[in-house]
Amino acid sequence: MSLKHAVLAALLEGEASGYDLAKLFDVSVANFWAATPQQLYRELDRLSEAGLIAARVVRQERRPNKRVFTLTEAGHRDLVAYTAGPPKPSAVRDELMVQVQACDEGDAAAVRAHVRERMETARAKLARYQAMRERMLEGRDEAAYLRETERVGPYLTLLRGMAFEEENVRWGERTLAVLAERADRRPVEADQAAR
Repeated sequence: MSLKHAVLAALLEGEASGYDLAKLFDVSVANFWAATPQQLYRELDRLSEAGLIAARVVRQERRPNKRVFTLTEAGHRDLVAYTAGPPKPSAVRDELMVQVQACDEGDAAAVRAHVRERMETARAKLARYQAMRERMLEGRDEAAYLRETERVGPYLTLLRGMAFEEENVRWGERTLAVLAERADRRPVEADQAAR
């Protein structure tokens, strides 16, 4: 997937400035696609030049004018074509996994600390995602929300982000337990080898 389609999908929420999109990416789209504000602004320019989005200038008092973007018909058609095609398989590139893979020969204490940090990050994201879910539901239960809402895509991707972070926490807990057990056994094994 390219950033192009992530931006087009984000604009399904309605007209937005580059700043609005950067906030949206940081809060709601971050559970499946990361982009820096600089990348977003470059992509907005490309999409505008390609006719997939339209830009208009909003004049502001006491602040610089801002450009806001909306999907064009061509942008909608591009999204339809994109969703019809098969997605590329996900590829995981996670530096922590390489460190865990090498923990038997590396600094196991540092690796355990990195795992704990990942768990803290996952818990913080999970708390943000849960707060977003509550805002989306607006006091309704999930069944009522799904029945009444116009768009379910943002909710479904939010659920995936929540499941991902919940699994990060579960994996971290299991990994720390295994590494702690191994660390406890090592002094005994070293003592037995010395005899």
